[in-house]
Amino acid sequence: MVRTPHGAVRGRYEHGIAVFRGIPYAAPPVGPRRFRPPEAPEPWAGVRDAAAFGPTAPKPPYSGAFALYLSDPAVPGDDCLNLNVWTPEPGPGARLPVLVWLHGGALTRGSSAVPVYDGRTFARDGVVCVSVNYRLGVEGYGLFPDAPANPGLRDQLAALRWVHQAIAAFGGDPDRITLCGQSAGAISAGVLLAAPQTQGLIRRAVLQSGPPEVSERDRVRRMVRRMAARLKIPATAEAFAAVDRDLLLRTQAEVGRLSSPVLGGPAFGIVVDGDLVPGDPLRALTEGGAARDVRLLMGWTRDEYRLWLVPGGLVERVDRLGPVALAGAMARCHAGADVARGYRALHPEAGTAEIVGQMVTDHLLRIPLHRLADARPGGCHLYEFAWPSRRPGLGACHALDLGFVFDSGAVPESTRLAGEGAPQELADAMHGAWVRFAATGDPGWRSWDASHPVRIFGDGDGDGDGVAYTAHGPRDAQLALWPAAATLPRPAPDPDIRAPGAELASAVRRLRRSVGARRR
Repeated sequence: MVRTPHGAVRGRYEHGIAVFRGIPYAAPPVGPRRFRPPEAPEPWAGVRDAAAFGPTAPKPPYSGAFALYLSDPAVPGDDCLNLNVWTPEPGPGARLPVLVWLHGGALTRGSSAVPVYDGRTFARDGVVCVSVNYRLGVEGYGLFPDAPANPGLRDQLAALRWVHQAIAAFGGDPDRITLCGQSAGAISAGVLLAAPQTQGLIRRAVLQSGPPEVSERDRVRRMVRRMAARLKIPATAEAFAAVDRDLLLRTQAEVGRLSSPVLGGPAFGIVVDGDLVPGDPLRALTEGGAARDVRLLMGWTRDEYRLWLVPGGLVERVDRLGPVALAGAMARCHAGADVARGYRALHPEAGTAEIVGQMVTDHLLRIPLHRLADARPGGCHLYEFAWPSRRPGLGACHALDLGFVFDSGAVPESTRLAGEGAPQELADAMHGAWVRFAATGDPGWRSWDASHPVRIFGDGDGDGDGVAYTAHGPRDAQLALWPAAATLPRPAPDPDIRAPGAELASAVRRLRRSVGARRR
């Protein structure tokens, strides 16, 4: 039994690890709290059972193609603002390092109940692990004239404050908190790093396949407006709150089905709100001095794009579209023809889908993460995950690294993406690096400097043992193709001004129509 700020909870010992699941850190976001910032939960009397995962945030299921690869359990209930704690030594006095996990899922899917995110292995190795649920989709990131922006991000801040206040009772050290996330979780972690309200709460941070970024307000607003048009209601929080939740989720899935990191389109995202997100977070971290004392571990997978393109059969379609697809990617990435020609020269055997995928990955992930590392020499460690899945066509795709970071390759949900027979020695190497970083700030390889050291996991090449080795500037030739202007963060447009770039939107629409026509 452990006492939290709002009441006592009773967990369970599993494999020698104390586990507490479903602890509320905020009140249920229902009724008048819907679409509003989180509020503290009501204190409870007695001892609350914390044996099972709490309710997950409302979300649509993955489409059939993606569900073959990704697990996303749903737990019904309103009390979805909850978290889980794995600890080897509950009780004050242990002062162990703490890792707080923010799941990915494009801010529309995912939860802390995904079996791949089992925190037991971190606790086994001396790190208190906390995983967090937060609001998703239109309820977490819809942009309305009558409600504050970014309630899902505000949920994460509330959870982080809860951890800072309560984790000592679970054996954790509130002064050694590592905020860690993947994909949308990494984007969230990066934005929180730059937020004035988190100063002093985060000691270290891990950004896996996601840079600090904000979405254009118009892009998010278009998502809300399209949902409103289908529902035949005003695009207000009051009107959306009156819609049946299942209908709302179905409408959200329908409107967002053609949006992807490669094709673009309207989507939910974190926006500048003048409060929690006062400006561009990448600029704040690279030029404004935000979180200068926070050490960073950042990286990507070698073939991020394959999870975006393979499940729906888009690799073959993009290859057939050829120049049309490449033109769409150039517009999407604000890149000229010389950039595309440079990728062709560096990868002469690659098909169009690989060229497009690598260009978009560089634009969205590698360029901003390199910029962040360049601005903080000595304070960052970079990695690339290169082991290819045993599932056909996936390569070293987005999210494949998670089963290795959590050392959870034995669970069936990990094999959906990795296939059978994932190497345990690779999990030992990656998981061990994350444990060392959470404990000491040093994952075990050279920090970023002018030689651009990058730890490569699972390549089998280089001067290492095939599990991990350090390469210097492995992406430099690719990233040098981009003009300096392409690496600068773009300010979010004024809420009352339509975002510029009509030629970009037109090119992306043409690509999406071409893909849709071929799909039909």
